[in-house]
Amino acid sequence: MNKIIKQINRICPPDLYEIGFASLSGLLSSEFSHYTYGISLARKLDDSVMDSIYQGPTIEYYDLYHQINNELNQKTQEITVLLKDNDMEAFPVKATGYESELDGDYRNTLRYPLSHKMVATRAGLGWIGKTDLMVTFRFGARVRLASILMTASIGEPGNPINESQCGDCTVCVDSCPARAATGQLWTIQIDRNEFYDAFKCRDYCRNISLEKINKNISLCGLCLTVCPQGK
Repeated sequence: MNKIIKQINRICPPDLYEIGFASLSGLLSSEFSHYTYGISLARKLDDSVMDSIYQGPTIEYYDLYHQINNELNQKTQEITVLLKDNDMEAFPVKATGYESELDGDYRNTLRYPLSHKMVATRAGLGWIGKTDLMVTFRFGARVRLASILMTASIGEPGNPINESQCGDCTVCVDSCPARAATGQLWTIQIDRNEFYDAFKCRDYCRNISLEKINKNISLCGLCLTVCPQGK
């Protein structure tokens, strides 16, 4: 197994990626319940681009969003092939896509069939912030995520994170132009809708994306850039 992990680290260079292993038994929907383990990939975002979006999304951020999504999707495929070549069953779950690619269930709930943030918290990479961001210990909130599901473990699962470590910080809540967050701390016992309104966020992101970059996409990123973690 160490050989496989070393190959994964070559695919995902440690200076840009944080990789975690998670036990997911009993946590996945029926669509994925066959899988009991997962790999979380957290890809660091470019600081110079993230530092430039205080006034709204830029074309550079839009391009970075596409670039990192495509890169993550390629990495998950490459790791899945590696695992299958070693006689392991695996399934790649793409980075968060675009609404046009998703079904009516998503549009009604703004929830994906698999939560990359759930896999990442189970792998011990970090916690979920007050504006529903994944906040990693190493890179802070400036990451994008993808996952690979497996039927067997290839590495020691990380220590699951069960509650927020944001404490009294309200920078993202105060900075959110959509006023989408209540300021309540996340724990695994509470539902997203109790502390964060994904529809308010989505609607604002659509409008600001059209205004700033003339793109029909839900893109903002302000809470990522103001988060003190990872700056």
